Amino acid sequence: MKIVILGAGQVGSSVAERLVSEANEINVVDLDARRLQQLQERLDLRTVLGNAALPSVLREAGLKDADLLIAVTQSDQTNLCACRIAASLFKVPTKIARLRSGDYARYPELLDDTNFCVDFSICPEQIITDYLSKLIEFPEALQVLEFADGLVSLVAVRAVEGGPMVGRPVSDLRKHMPHIDARIAAIYRRDQPITPTGTTPIRAGDEIFYLAATRDIRRILNELHHRDRPTRRIMIAGGGNIGSRLATATQNRYQVKLIEIEEARAKDLGATLTGSLVLCGDATDENLLSAENIEDMDVFMALTNDDENNIMAALLAKSLGARRVLALINRRAYADLLQADRLDIAISPAQISIGTLLARVRRGDVAAVHSLRRGAAEALEFVVHGDSSTSKVIGRRVGELELPKGVSIGAIVRAASQDSLGGGQGRVLIAHDDTLIEPEDHVILFLPSKDLVQQVERCFQVGLAYF
Repeated sequence: MKIVILGAGQVGSSVAERLVSEANEINVVDLDARRLQQLQERLDLRTVLGNAALPSVLREAGLKDADLLIAVTQSDQTNLCACRIAASLFKVPTKIARLRSGDYARYPELLDDTNFCVDFSICPEQIITDYLSKLIEFPEALQVLEFADGLVSLVAVRAVEGGPMVGRPVSDLRKHMPHIDARIAAIYRRDQPITPTGTTPIRAGDEIFYLAATRDIRRILNELHHRDRPTRRIMIAGGGNIGSRLATATQNRYQVKLIEIEEARAKDLGATLTGSLVLCGDATDENLLSAENIEDMDVFMALTNDDENNIMAALLAKSLGARRVLALINRRAYADLLQADRLDIAISPAQISIGTLLARVRRGDVAAVHSLRRGAAEALEFVVHGDSSTSKVIGRRVGELELPKGVSIGAIVRAASQDSLGGGQGRVLIAHDDTLIEPEDHVILFLPSKDLVQQVERCFQVGLAYF
């Protein structure tokens, strides 16, 4: 597939890195020559220096015969203009635009084929906000990801000494909770993946990924981790797009304090965030944190645009007594170094939002993609089409499927009606070896390595006879 990516920032470069590894032809456009040079030094792709809103630059980038345009520059206007040009001049089949402003969501007709011609829009800041809101709701979890319109959740949790299941085999989970069906999809022990069987023991320190109906995830969390007291107090460092969105989303349910270093921005936030306490100051100031009772905070979130400030603020908050600290860290090396060491959770913003884009690029009918362990692993939701003669999976039991080593099917969501999973109509089936796969099932898989994606896609692709 030939893909043109506009913007070589965190989102654009992360998407380029992931798609290059899947044998796509990638061209990247940006105004920053240094960024483009860094990409070319690391990846096998072509770069074009120039304004992504100019037809001549887009032509040079190969848009004339491109299959997909991904416009993820920092400018909404540039992204919209590029999509319109791609449709009018180059007839590009699929166009994806990053839109940071919430205004466009209020007027979806602006994105249709008679206006800006955007086939699919994403807002990384809102995706990250939703992700962080889940972590506040389930403070014991490392990740909480939803599939099938929220009917199924994949949860990552670190097993702790004294948890009811620690020291026991995986099969005991069903004994502890006979009325709840769940599937442990993977275990990471000292950063190495283990494909769990019924006899695999759970040990303190294991990073466990399990799938269950969303309504049941709280009870399963309690089996693997001491239940933390409910979240009541939150402190947010950084009043940018993500910090302000998160405060808006949580201020009616929690006590929220937000620290913003720029005085004018702090005043604006103070006027709009009527349910939050907005403070003007530096989140790395020990005196400020102490004065604002950091030791009473259930969650401290460092969400500025500066990795080093986020790391220092989170480390300081932890040392001063904050119960749980989280930092947004763009540089993967920093996130890998600090995760589960001094910080409770280190989050890569690009890895959180990339899944929404990948779901539009994957071959076959992929309903959802979630990046796990900061991009090392993936969880996919495939919609199965065809019949037993055109599909390698329909009419077969889970235990009969020839999946790559380490890949596991965790759950299947079967629609009560043929057309929709919405409205609570879907039925969640935790996958067992004898579970039969039927047409239009939503099959949720765990992949321990992103390198296995193409092999899994081939397993779920429909034969030509289907068409």
